[in-house]
Amino acid sequence: MNILIIEDNQDNFYLAQYLLQAHRHTVTGACDGTSGIAMAQAHAFDAILLDIQLPDLDGHEVARRLVQLPDWGHTPIIAVTSFAMEGDRQKALAAGCSGYIEKPINPDTFVTQVESLVREKRIES
Repeated sequence: MNILIIEDNQDNFYLAQYLLQAHRHTVTGACDGTSGIAMAQAHAFDAILLDIQLPDLDGHEVARRLVQLPDWGHTPIIAVTSFAMEGDRQKALAAGCSGYIEKPINPDTFVTQVESLVREKRIES
């Protein structure tokens, strides 16, 4: 899969990138919402992993803008966030995310979670 990770924390990006690339996925990174949206418009991705706490636009706004793009299609947007309070998952889904993974990510299950959420989205589409 070709995956875009929108994440401002370099340690979090590196870990996700390392795990995904170890499973033969291609990873591109964006460090803020604005550049993430631009990359998503310029390139075709199989999935987007989206941090909710970003320096310019929060992840909810990024997801809302992505799903409103013309010809957006059915690219899964998966929130990967430390926001784990009651209602946070629902906020992410309402903004346009199709999945939700809590941080800190579990290196043993992360790739399987991502692949499973992408498969589920493809089946729904």
